[in-house]
Amino acid sequence: MAKIVDIHPTNPQPRRIAEVVATIRNGGLVAYPTDSSGAFGCHIGDKRAMDRIRRIRQTDKNHNFTLVCSDLSEISLYARVDNWAYRLLKSLTPGAYTFILQATREVPKRLQHPKRRTIGLRVPDNAIVHAMLEALGEPIMSSTLLLPGDDLPISDVVEIEERIGHAIETIVDAGPMGIEPTSVVDLSSGRVEVLRVGRGDVSGLT
Repeated sequence: MAKIVDIHPTNPQPRRIAEVVATIRNGGLVAYPTDSSGAFGCHIGDKRAMDRIRRIRQTDKNHNFTLVCSDLSEISLYARVDNWAYRLLKSLTPGAYTFILQATREVPKRLQHPKRRTIGLRVPDNAIVHAMLEALGEPIMSSTLLLPGDDLPISDVVEIEERIGHAIETIVDAGPMGIEPTSVVDLSSGRVEVLRVGRGDVSGLT
């Protein structure tokens, strides 16, 4: 069964953050809170871990993962960002948005959309996530904590443990997780296209 690690939501304890990050580095799966809904997290490019998430969520091989980054400087390593897009990203990050951008050559093909060669990236506004990213030193490969047949992501730690505790290694307990997903904004075509309206305010984008 998964280990539950209690972490303070606004003042994360470094020792406990290190424990969670060690799980990711060792190829394990983590359920953790973000500034929108809860998420699965694994090591970037870890095919085995990504396949495990697909099996848990019962998605196909084309399921889109998101790279969770600490700041915009990391985003530029993985995505092509024009000046106008950078200004928009700067105004909306950190926040509850996922941005679809053209992937750079740094991104392995298996992490990209198979046809469009795009990648989803985000910079969350969450103290635990930022502590994890700082300790890890690179982005976290992430996917919404949404299970087959559910309309909303799981938000309760006890329910997470009961339903998928046998299938993942670590659950971060910082209180109830959110249930509203990110807003998804596609910038890959040179214009702004809102693909999903979620927690992030998109009223000024359309």
